[in-house]
This record gives sequence, structure tokens and C-alpha cells, in this order.
Amino acid sequence: MADKKEGMIAKLVGLGVALAAAWAAQQIVTGAWKATVGHKPPKPEDEGDARFGEVALAAAITGAVVALTRVLATRGTAKLLS
Repeated sequence: MADKKEGMIAKLVGLGVALAAAWAAQQIVTGAWKATVGHKPPKPEDEGDARFGEVALAAAITGAVVALTRVLATRGTAKLLS
């Protein structure tokens, strides 16, 4: 029974760490984009003059960084708790 509780706690901690890491990665990408380009990265729902290429590039960079950060955070948490 204790193993099930520990497993559930590890999953919950891993989920929390992954979400926090994804949020932090999003903030870092937004700050880097703003420093490089001079404005926040465009979002698909934004009404403005952002070109499709800029929207696609922002989405690809953000998605890649957030996914990589979540994987690293999840694996690191699993390794730490095992």
C-alpha cells in the first residue's frame, strides 16, 4: 500500500514540477523574443499585422523549449524520487 502512495505522490510532484518548468520556459522564451525582436511573440489568436512566418517560428520555438523542459523536469523528478 505504501508503494502505491509513494508512486502517486511521485506522479503528482512530477506533474507539478513539469508544469512549473513549462511556465518558466514560456517566460524565458517570451523575454528572449522580446529582447531580440522588440515585442512579445505573436500568438495565433492575436489580431495584428504579424506574418504567418513569425507566428509559426514563435510557436515552433516555444513548443520545442516547453516540451524539452517538461521532459527534463519529469525525468529529473523521477530520478530524484526513486
